[in-house]
Amino acid sequence: MLSFHKVVKSDFSAVNQRIIEQLHSDVDLVENIGHYLIEAGGKRLRPLLVLLISRLLNYHQQDKNNLDLAAIIEFIHTATLLHDDVVDVSALRRGRPTANAEWGNAPSVLVGDFLYSRAFQMMVAIGNMEIMAILSNTTNVISEGEVQQLVNAKNPDLDEASYFDVIHKKTAALFEGACETAAVLADASCEHRNQLRRYGYHLGLAFQLIDDALDYEGSADALGKNVGDDLAEGKSTLPLIEAMKRGNPEQAALIANAIREGGVEQLDPIIAIVHSCGALQYTNQCAREQADLAIACLQSLPDNPYRQAMIDLAHFSVGRDH
Repeated sequence: MLSFHKVVKSDFSAVNQRIIEQLHSDVDLVENIGHYLIEAGGKRLRPLLVLLISRLLNYHQQDKNNLDLAAIIEFIHTATLLHDDVVDVSALRRGRPTANAEWGNAPSVLVGDFLYSRAFQMMVAIGNMEIMAILSNTTNVISEGEVQQLVNAKNPDLDEASYFDVIHKKTAALFEGACETAAVLADASCEHRNQLRRYGYHLGLAFQLIDDALDYEGSADALGKNVGDDLAEGKSTLPLIEAMKRGNPEQAALIANAIREGGVEQLDPIIAIVHSCGALQYTNQCAREQADLAIACLQSLPDNPYRQAMIDLAHFSVGRDH
């Protein structure tokens, strides 16, 4: 267990129990797929942020709404993964076959819908309209980002600004939502709420930048998914955008054609290009800059072990290999 998990270990265990309880359904297939996804594990960073911020701001734990909020965030995230894997025709996630590979596309989409709707049932039970407003907007933004990414598929002319817009919507938005709703639940000041929302924004960008870099420098065993998945789907991520700018015309043409065609036939030479021209180093440096900006957002918040855990989490987001 990593340091930033240890400081909220008991809360984290309670959230896992909440998740299992809320997966209950009279339809066996819903429970089977839900448990399959939850048992696969994962970093659970988004619900972790809810727990850390609750403790950071000395949230009164009696009603335990922070535990439900953490479970809500995880359900929203898991629903997006179910839908993503169908759209991307992914076969592997977290080292195991995806739900769509095991059960098919239709059950995966429908169970994703169940998780979304269960999340909103739980939000109603919390009874905070501001939290509902933030998370309903967040899920809408995530959906826009996924559609935007689909529209951008196999487009080698995507620029860096458009790329950042997509990763904000599809990844950083839920980090923002987790941080801001936890601050609302803890009755934080407007200043602290905005600082925590910005922390989530920068942390989410850093996290996605490293994910996109790892697709060209990680290993399948560590990642729990196939290396080169982004290229296979024709995604123009920052390592490729930067490599086309830095490489010679032949290298740029090779990458552009691979994006248009999809597939991994040219994966090895493209990995060599993104390494040799400095595109991976650039992507990693962008991620480190975002992590530093996230940490800077915490400076005026209470100095306690939970703030330190959030600093450690930012460092982890850019130092990981999976």
